[in-house]
Amino acid sequence: MSAKSKSYATQISDAQVMCAGLKSHIESLRKRGITDEFITSLNRTLSNVIEKNNEQEKLKANLKAATAALEALMTDLNGIMTEAVKVVKLDTPKEQWKEFGIIAKR
Repeated sequence: MSAKSKSYATQISDAQVMCAGLKSHIESLRKRGITDEFITSLNRTLSNVIEKNNEQEKLKANLKAATAALEALMTDLNGIMTEAVKVVKLDTPKEQWKEFGIIAKR
């Protein structure tokens, strides 16, 4: 399975399990090139990934909150614009509607 097809959480969990396994079997794995430095590098990279993932999740939450605030403001704007268009159409000759950004439909 490709790393791209796994979720970040799964990849992080897999790396944590791998790190623990490497640490507990370091003596037998040394002959294959696994060193304390390798495990330290894996741990450091894993910590950086966890930190960046947490930052990304916080940004996602902030984006959702900002989107909800924008949607609420857009609802308010649409209501005010609807009222403004009604007033302009009632009080202004059709020929002047374009001055208010209203395209004559009737």
